[in-house]
Amino acid sequence: MASDEIDDLPQPFDAKKLEPAKKRQRSRSPSEPPRKLKRPGQRARIPDSQAASFRQRQEQREREAAEAAAATRAVLEQRGINDVVREHYNAVPERGRDWRKTDSRIKGLRSFNNWVKSTIIQKFSPDEDHTPGAHERGHDLAWSGGHELLVLDIGCGKGGDLGKWQQAPQRVGLYVGLDPADVSIEQARDRYRNMSNRGGGGRGGRGGHRGGRPPRIFDARFLVKDCYGESIEELEIVRQVGFDRSPMGRSGFDIVSMMFCMHYAFESEQKARRMLENVSGALKKGGRFIGCIPSSDVIGEQVIKFNERMAAKKKGSPEDAEPPKEDLEEGEAEETAEWGNELYRVRFPGKTPADGIFRPPFGWKYNFYLHEAVEEVPEYVVPWEAFRALAEDYNLEMQYHERFADIWESEKDDHILGPLSERMGVRGRSRGDLLVSPEEMEVANFYVAFCFYKV
Repeated sequence: MASDEIDDLPQPFDAKKLEPAKKRQRSRSPSEPPRKLKRPGQRARIPDSQAASFRQRQEQREREAAEAAAATRAVLEQRGINDVVREHYNAVPERGRDWRKTDSRIKGLRSFNNWVKSTIIQKFSPDEDHTPGAHERGHDLAWSGGHELLVLDIGCGKGGDLGKWQQAPQRVGLYVGLDPADVSIEQARDRYRNMSNRGGGGRGGRGGHRGGRPPRIFDARFLVKDCYGESIEELEIVRQVGFDRSPMGRSGFDIVSMMFCMHYAFESEQKARRMLENVSGALKKGGRFIGCIPSSDVIGEQVIKFNERMAAKKKGSPEDAEPPKEDLEEGEAEETAEWGNELYRVRFPGKTPADGIFRPPFGWKYNFYLHEAVEEVPEYVVPWEAFRALAEDYNLEMQYHERFADIWESEKDDHILGPLSERMGVRGRSRGDLLVSPEEMEVANFYVAFCFYKV
């Protein structure tokens, strides 16, 4: 083959003939001074004045971060309890009436508590004169003129008391339910719609509509509202009914109900007073404030027992002292007041008064657990006598204050409330045995019911 033909063929690649790549020069603006090269192994030096400025800025950022964290903690301390309680009750599932009456482990307690609430509604919702001596003077039928009750339910939750108000002795014209938990309010609306679709229903009470056609369902409104941190006067429906803080107010609600929720207001004096302002302002003269709360007497008794045991342990009393524990390890919590049974538990996170008297009467927090219902939710002691004195500042005079066990003993044979206890599953038919276990009854005795009268 000719050499020129060989040259025309593709030749093998020879990397050795390539020229080394040229280093790309960094472009520089015309005004930029020549860059000084660092000496090998040596860092760039920062002038002392500049380093001090860096330190000052860092310290300033740390101070600002600390202040922001403190402000956040203050907000959480102010609103944290409300958020915890609201989130808890929003998360509690609505299992339905059938589950509560058949599968619930605390169905006896649920029935008993509902019967107590029905009892308070039956006794104190009618337009009767509840001042001392009124019963003897024959003022029991002050409501017989046909007036329909206006009811404000603060802390209405999922609307569990709607049926009780449908059975009230005096017909309800308007029911307003307020609660800070938005999910609970939606579930209360659903419950009310279901009642409306059934035509109201209800077996009645002292009002006498236990036979024939069931009464129509009352008008109801449900609103999300924090009644301990805000005034309810701004709500349109409340303004329409009437809101007057003076004792001479002639307009307003006939009843304000707070079932198992008022103790959250005793986180602070400010919240307790705001709560009472809302209650008193919403009530007309002669209106009733009814509800149920944990008993400060029961809490005080348990706290005294705990502190006596702790004192005996320190003194080394052989008959009262529990076996001594080893010294606390670093970071281990000191033992605090705690009691309960397999269904409920009360636990204080800190020290409690040795004499069981809570002074000042605000901010005494404890954690409460109830099987199937409450998961370690923070609550507050309501020292009864302090609350009673505070209520008088808002023209609210106490008419009734009873433990749940005493309510049962005094009302179980009532011609209306006795049969009602049978229908609600509190006891067997024909005045049968109590269907509430001793453990459930211990939980029930943690509570008291009350009624105040706006004078």
